[in-house]
Order: sequence, then C-alpha cells, then structure tokens
Amino acid sequence: MNDLNDVPAPTSRQAARRQAPRRHVPAPHGPPGGPRPDRRRLLRHRPRTDQGPGPESLELTLQPVGAAGPDPFTPSSATAESAPVQPPLPNASGRGIRTVGAATPGLYGGTSRLGSCDVERQVAFLTSDAAKARSFAQAAGIEQEKIPDFLRALTPVVLRADTRVTNHGFRDGRAEGYQSVLQAGTAVLVDDHGMPRVRCGCGNPLAAPRSAKGNPVLKGEQWNGYQPTQVIVIEPTIQVIKRLVIVNVADNTWIERKAGDDGAQDKPPRTLPPYDPADGIPDAPATPAEDPCAGAEADGRARTTPRSSSPPPAGPPIPSAGPSAAGPDGPP
Repeated sequence: MNDLNDVPAPTSRQAARRQAPRRHVPAPHGPPGGPRPDRRRLLRHRPRTDQGPGPESLELTLQPVGAAGPDPFTPSSATAESAPVQPPLPNASGRGIRTVGAATPGLYGGTSRLGSCDVERQVAFLTSDAAKARSFAQAAGIEQEKIPDFLRALTPVVLRADTRVTNHGFRDGRAEGYQSVLQAGTAVLVDDHGMPRVRCGCGNPLAAPRSAKGNPVLKGEQWNGYQPTQVIVIEPTIQVIKRLVIVNVADNTWIERKAGDDGAQDKPPRTLPPYDPADGIPDAPATPAEDPCAGAEADGRARTTPRSSSPPPAGPPIPSAGPSAAGPDGPP
C-alpha cells in the first residue's frame, strides 16, 4: 500500500468510536472547565479530630450560692436559712490553692439545730425520676436503689471558703462532670470522710476536683471577693468521721454535729478548738498554683468513698491544717 489513496476502510468498531461524542469530566471539587481548587485551602478548613484540648484549656465554672448552675439534677433542697454568704477567709501563705483536711474544726459551718439541706426532699426529687436516679448513682459511685440510704447518711453543712470540686450536671440523659468552684456559704451534704458529695441547691453529685496544669478558663458568674488564692481543696480523712466541729454562722460559736444528723442533736463540743471561729480556717500548706488539685485521682473521685463501703485507701498524709479538737474519732 504505497499509494496514499490506498487507505483501508475503518472497521465497524473504529467507526463507532469516531462517531461517539466526547464527554467532559469536570475536575474534582471544581466546576466544569473551571480552575482546580487549592488543596492546601481545603485541608486548612478541614476540622481536626486528632487533637483534644490541652491542660491549659480546662474550664472552671464559678457557682455562686444562689445559682443553680448549668444542667441541675433537681430543684433546690437547700433550706431557707442555710446559706448566708460568707466573707472571704484569709490565706496567710498568699500563694496557690490551700489543701485543708476534712476534719479541720471550722472548715464547715451551719446553724444550730437546723440542717442546711432538706434531705427527705432531695430523696423524693431523685427517686421520682429513674433516669436522673441512675445517672446520680453512677456519678456518686453507689447502687441506684441505695440512693435514699446514701443521702440520709450524709451531713448537711455549709462551706466556709470558696471550694474546688468536680461537679456533675444532668445533660442528655446522663451525668456530665465539670470542674467548679462553689462559693462560701453553699449548702452541701458531706460524707463520713468529710467530703462534699451533694450540692443542695441543685441536687448535683460532687467529687474531688481533678488535677490540671495551666490557667483555667473561668465560666459562670464571678462574685464580689472571689480570689483564686482564697480557694481551697478539701483532703478527705483516712478514718471515718463520727462528729464534725463546725461554726455556727449566726453567732460565730462552735457546734459539734453528729455525722448523718440534720442538726437536731447539735451541742457544744466538749473540747473547744484553740482558735476563734472568726479567725477563719487555719492555715495549711499551699499546693503549687499550676497544679491546684494535686493528690486527686484522675477520675476526680479520690477517696470519696460512700458510707456503705470500706474506708478509703491510704493516700498522701493529710496536710496539717491546725489542731483538731474532736478529730475523726474524738471524744463523744
């Protein structure tokens, strides 16, 4: 086939290919015929799922006495006369957050023969809602059917200093933990190791605060007199506490309150502490500001064992917080 005109006729398959129209395939992520998108820009706007918040991004919710706070478990069960706002107590060290032993006389306050919390009302609130009761029990580390006994074994008092805790709100059908500072004067229920376990103003279960480094991001309503260096962390006792020596907030006198009692059996302590209640909570060693909750377990429940269980495991020695008049097993 040396002659240029001797070109063989196309086969039927070749003819079909030549007659088929060409289809335009647009570039990925771009309009037909348009420019290709900038891949770097797409990656820059893609959400990152491999990074969680660092320690410095810890949120700390400030909760005044009269505020229910976010996602309360129940209506308030605090009694009308239970929560006078306390003035800030001195921190002679001037640095860090103080750790105070739970048996320290004057750590808590109250009104003579008047509990700061209506425990039976709190029992009714929780047991009337199965979902809340289940979530409360999980956060408190108890069995759901033992909620009434658990609450009745706690002691109603009020905080005498702004106090760090792990709080729990009820959200989307479960307990959600968050770090919180409760204002002095807040009504709480404490267990037989001296730890706050329920905030009466909202029914939330409480636990020991979590350790965190860096400066927390403050949320909530800040009250007059709030200062980070006046916040305390409560260290639970190793032994079971049978009596608490608290301050009568009405007249700054001492009260001995039996553990688990609503105040009906209040009496003056047999041995008075060697300092005046008006002087505030005795000084205790300050923990470093960058680690204000050292000694708490990672899950925020360090040694906050309910009454029905065995005593809490041994931990670091309780910092000296001044002389103890009655102590965990003081005179009756």
